[in-house]
Amino acid sequence: MDKSRFKRDAKAIFRVASGNFLEMYDFAIYGFYAPFIAKIFFPSDNEFISIMQSFMVFGVGFLMRPLGAIILGAYIDRHGRKKGLLLTLALMALGTLTIACCPSYESIGILAPIIIIIGRLMQGFSAGAEIGGASIYLAEIAPKHLRGFYVSWQSGSQQIATLVAGLIGIALHYFVKDSIMDSWGWRIPFFIGCLAVPFLLYIRNSLEETQEFEKNKAHAPKTFIAVWENIRSNVSVIIFGIMLVMMTTVTFYFITSYTPTFTNKVLHFSKLDSFIVTAIVGLSNLFWLPFSGYIGDRIGRKPILLVMSVLGICTSYPALSFLASNISFGNLIIVELWFSFIFGAYNGAMICALSEVMPKHVKALGFSFTYSVAVAIFGGFTPTVATYLTKITENPATPSFWLTFAALCSLIATIVLFRNKH
Repeated sequence: MDKSRFKRDAKAIFRVASGNFLEMYDFAIYGFYAPFIAKIFFPSDNEFISIMQSFMVFGVGFLMRPLGAIILGAYIDRHGRKKGLLLTLALMALGTLTIACCPSYESIGILAPIIIIIGRLMQGFSAGAEIGGASIYLAEIAPKHLRGFYVSWQSGSQQIATLVAGLIGIALHYFVKDSIMDSWGWRIPFFIGCLAVPFLLYIRNSLEETQEFEKNKAHAPKTFIAVWENIRSNVSVIIFGIMLVMMTTVTFYFITSYTPTFTNKVLHFSKLDSFIVTAIVGLSNLFWLPFSGYIGDRIGRKPILLVMSVLGICTSYPALSFLASNISFGNLIIVELWFSFIFGAYNGAMICALSEVMPKHVKALGFSFTYSVAVAIFGGFTPTVATYLTKITENPATPSFWLTFAALCSLIATIVLFRNKH
């Protein structure tokens, strides 16, 4: 590749990934500060019930993703990748600002959790098409021999977001008193995200439309009936695509959104320890994602997907069982890094594979809808499921059953989709 193209593509990757950064940052900080949000907006005499309510609202945001994928995904296929990515970024910012500014339950009563839910629904609606739009854009500008590497930076930006959110948590732990964090300090990371929005909108506005979109835009569905017909006619690809995404989304939300609560409330480490672990996981993910994307460009996506799915099936319970029986900060880091390796290596190949199996004229819609349904049903409620399983069994290793189930579904999907592809 000549230097001028590499430079141009690097700028485009940064512009696309920067908006994706905000999407994951907003979701990460909600998971990180779920115990604080639970106290402020979902007060209860029972801490378990309070945290469960907070995580349920976290999951509710994901239920809007499929609707956002259909409406915004169709918009992106019809009006362009650039316009769609600007719209999703603006909606995500509005949802975050709503949560950051919401008065407490003590101030306005039942309106407080309702406003939080509305903010989460806006975030979920926009995120429904953000990942699909960003991934398809990167796939369309990439040279064929580097497509996996380019697309991996969509997920890579999310890991930078996780890392930044973790570092902010560490800084707040050192410089802000616990009493202030409990009352209003937890809002600081949300406001930091909002402050970045004008810059992110500016750089996304400088994106160029992809040549592939310009070539195929005349064939994009123009009515809701046409959109629905495209979904219906590709239902088998969507079903197995959802299964393909399952291991990615369940593992990711386990090692990011659930980890702070798991580390602090279940394993009884300090809040500082939980933020340190999350930051380390984000850094590890950031390494494995582009590495896997690049290797997938060389040896193909299928071998990576098969191997990582099998590792997810075989090692989830042993890893968490080992940690539950040998609780130490060092062992926690080892286990979290292992799951980070499984997630990063699998996702680095999976995202590009999913973009490649989608029909040409509805790529953004198909990718976004498939990914969003998987996240809505399985990933978004992972913290809730993990919290519930741990509570009823009193065994910190039982969330592994959920991880194993997701990995098994992804293994089946890999076999079926790649058989049909060939």
